[in-house]
Order: sequence, then C-alpha cells, then structure tokens
Amino acid sequence: MPSTDPVFPLIIGPTAGGKSRLALELAARLPQAEIVTADSMQVYRGLDIGTAKPTPAEQQAVRHHLIDIAEPTEAFSVSRWLALAEAVIADCRSRGVTPVVVGGSHLYAKALLEGLFEGPAADPALRAQLGAMPPEQLRAALEEADPAAARRIHPADTRRTIRALEVFRTTGRPISEHQQQWDAGRIRPDVLLVSLDWPAELVNRRINARVKAMFEQGLVHEARALFEAGRLGPQAREALGYKQLVGHFEGRMSLDDAFEKIKIETRRFAKNQRTWLRRLSAAPGCVVLRAEHHAPETWAGTVAAALTARRSDL
Repeated sequence: MPSTDPVFPLIIGPTAGGKSRLALELAARLPQAEIVTADSMQVYRGLDIGTAKPTPAEQQAVRHHLIDIAEPTEAFSVSRWLALAEAVIADCRSRGVTPVVVGGSHLYAKALLEGLFEGPAADPALRAQLGAMPPEQLRAALEEADPAAARRIHPADTRRTIRALEVFRTTGRPISEHQQQWDAGRIRPDVLLVSLDWPAELVNRRINARVKAMFEQGLVHEARALFEAGRLGPQAREALGYKQLVGHFEGRMSLDDAFEKIKIETRRFAKNQRTWLRRLSAAPGCVVLRAEHHAPETWAGTVAAALTARRSDL
C-alpha cells in the first residue's frame, strides 16, 4: 500500500465510548473532512435508534458515507464494506478531503488496516445445517473446535459462530489459526489509528444510560415497525436491541426483560470488544486515548495534532 497518500484517521473504541462524537469534532477541526462509517449495522436503512446512527443534523453538518446503503433484509459482508470504503477514501483524497473513518465493527477496522482474511467460499448447505442447531449446541461446537475463536466471538453472535465452524469444517483448520497468519500482515502506513480506552465500570455506565435513552427515543416503536413489516433479515435480527425486542414481540420475554437483556448483552459485547481493541491498539504508532486520563473534550485536539505530526513525518 502506498505511503505517499495523506494520512487519515481511523477511530476505534468500545460501544458507547464516544467514537462518533470524536469523529464529528475532529472533522470540524480539519480544513475539509468527511466521515466514513465502519459499522456493520449502520449500513442498514431503518435501523437508526438501535445502532446509534448519526442524527440527520449530524449528517447534515458533516457528510457521512456508508450509512443506509442496504436493506435490512440483505446480507452484508466485510468484503463488500471494504471495497466500498476504499472507493470512498480514494474519492475523498481526489477532492482534497480527509476521510475520517470511525466505527464499532472492529473486524471492518482490521480489514482496512491489514487487508482481508480470505477464507473458503460460503457453503449454503453447511450453513443451513449449522443454522438449524440450537444456540447452546452451536456454541459448544465452536468451543470444542476452536476455543480461541470462542473467546473472541460473542455467544450471541450466531453469524460469526457459524462462519467459524464453516471454516473449520471446510478447511480442517480453526479460523483462529487462519487469522494468526492474517495477523502477521503489515499495517498500512497511511492510517493514524486512534483507540479510545475506557475502564469497564465507566463504559458499562455509559452503556446503561445509552440503552435507557434509546428506549426513550422510540427504539421499541422502530423495532416493532421493522419486525411487523418483515424487514429484519437474518443479520439485522442479530443486532443488539433488535434481537432482544424481537424476542419480546414473539412472546418469549416481557418488555422489561428485553430492556434488561439489551443492557446485559451490550455490556458483554463491550467486554468482547476489549479483546479486539487490545490487539488493534498494539499497532505501532497507535494513539490511545485513555478516558480516565484524557477528558473527551481534549480528544479532537490531540488527534488533530497527532495527524499533523504523522503527515509531516512522511
């Protein structure tokens, strides 16, 4: 990957950690900037409140890319996102604009940094077989076949669990072993990686507050409308918030239980994210902003200064 292109920032961090706020404030500090979203659920139209999608006002203030580009009935892959993201980044650069990449899907961030892990092609018959297994049995199969992957994949993430088992049964090797080879790849030099680091107890409080705010903003109504219209495909149904509310709509839990379940599962998701963040943040030159030492109000200035310094070094 060429190093002559201007360096652009890639912001990663836990859910509810302030990534979007930092992206907006950083974009406002740069001469020309547009935001490129790296989120596997914000690509879906209609999944607005539950994915903490930037508001219409925020999208009007700074141009956003790769939001609302797919119907929630569609499957959407990291390879599709990566191709679109590279095209957007190239277009921004051609216009003298700095792309500010931000997202909560750390697999997407890793793909942008290091390229894409090319696994075996999808096997529809095997996926159907795995998808018919009870969740507990599916999880047990993953823990037996690939304990390392099981530690990284959230128990509720059925899609990635099935993919890990598909890779194992197709190649005879765990997906974690394939990914170790992927991890050996070089990191592109034209990215300033920025990682937000929060102590678990602080980010958990922010998660609880966010879930409460989402309910107040109308998450139940949004999810019900999508559910009743048949607009939640297999991937969209796995999105935090929507998955638990579907359980409520189908009579499997009360609304209060769904509310509590969303908070619990989101906190578990944040814990799983910390594994990704530790690995990604170990990259040379990564700017780590620790919430207990750096007030969020200072983040944009710190990143802007680091971006200027990196560009002058090249």
